[in-house]
Amino acid sequence: MFYYVLKYVLLGPLLRLLFRPQAEGLEHVPAKGAAIVASNHLSFADPLLMPAVLKRRITFLAKAEYFTAPGITGRLVALVLRSAGQISIDRSGRAAGQAAIREGLGALGEGELLAIYPEGTRSPDGRLYKGKVGVAVMALATQAPVIPCAMVGTFEIRPPGRALPRIRPVTIRFGEPLDFSRFGRMAHQRTVLRAVTDEITYAILQLSGQEYVDRYAADVKAEQAMGRRG
Repeated sequence: MFYYVLKYVLLGPLLRLLFRPQAEGLEHVPAKGAAIVASNHLSFADPLLMPAVLKRRITFLAKAEYFTAPGITGRLVALVLRSAGQISIDRSGRAAGQAAIREGLGALGEGELLAIYPEGTRSPDGRLYKGKVGVAVMALATQAPVIPCAMVGTFEIRPPGRALPRIRPVTIRFGEPLDFSRFGRMAHQRTVLRAVTDEITYAILQLSGQEYVDRYAADVKAEQAMGRRG
């Protein structure tokens, strides 16, 4: 219930007023049943703006830090996320990836629309980075269709080094669903998972027009952090 209060009464109207999100390809998002929306990730605003243009409720796998931030603001953010049904994921440690997959499979098993960022983190520079195979594991395990999605213009809302968000229009593009049923029982083969992930990433690239980088965004961010400390 609170999800729809946020969407239609509290947060959604403000987001639509400020950023005027334009949606393309909404007909590709199924009206019901399990499906995965695989999107690029450019801004903190991405998981706020995508639900604003969708008729269906969509669930995101949110990093645990959003639920444990200190202070009044942190507690408010955690309350909003929990009330909206978003799933907390601990991204630290070796078991983090498996935990995310387990939670995602649970949501898809309930017939939900699940949003996934194959890159695993926000792009540090607006380019599209190599996808992690968790999205392929979920798609093959559930046979849920994968709808590629491109957030266009959200990186410019708050690029690195900018303190306050910039108010600007954005576009959200949804592509034709991808069907991976042809892979049948090959879901545990690493080469198949990599091929499926790369096909999803390429579909996102076609929609977004970004420059592609064949590296993981998390590795690039780690190198940048080490450089700042050095």
